[in-house]
Amino acid sequence: MMHHLAAALCGVFAGLLAGLALAIPALVRQQRALTKVRGMANHDDVTGLPNRRLFLDRLRAALADNTPTGVVLLDLNDFKTVNDRLGHEVGNDLLQQVGRRLAGLPGPILAARLSGDEFALLVTGDRATTEAAANAAWQAIAAHSIRVVNGDLRVTASVGHTHTHTHHSAAGTRQLLNQADMAMYEAKRVDGGVREYLPHRTPTLRSRDRHRR
Repeated sequence: MMHHLAAALCGVFAGLLAGLALAIPALVRQQRALTKVRGMANHDDVTGLPNRRLFLDRLRAALADNTPTGVVLLDLNDFKTVNDRLGHEVGNDLLQQVGRRLAGLPGPILAARLSGDEFALLVTGDRATTEAAANAAWQAIAAHSIRVVNGDLRVTASVGHTHTHTHHSAAGTRQLLNQADMAMYEAKRVDGGVREYLPHRTPTLRSRDRHRR
């Protein structure tokens, strides 16, 4: 009797092991698929950089922790001309190359592509660190020509930046983005260089609703 019971238990145990052997790889594959989907939801499909959603999540987290944080916005000057004259394939290649250069910037920086030819940097540190990151981003793009599928392009960017400690009062996500946005468009209007948001200097005429999210 005991012999038969032991044999039966061994059979059940073997069946469980066989079931686990089949189930575990399936669960691993499912987990990998879910991880990939989450990654795609938070990253830009052209450059592979974090997208607007992830950038805003990280910015909100930094503000919630009262971490000294800078926001840098930049877009490529005359990018529409590249798309119109050379085609979208070249335009996408250019965006990829710019993304690689921004992702390679040193320091506590998160580079993201927000939309179109607009990129952003989330900088952990003081105002001087943010200013240095903004200038480094401009240099990374403008200092050397960028190799695309059919040759080299000379590209410049308009860059605006702001910081959580720019003002005496705390700034929210939307406010910081609007400040960097206004500084960027001041740069574009003047010389296509780098500008810091300063309330007494930066024009307040342009504030885009896309930063409400």
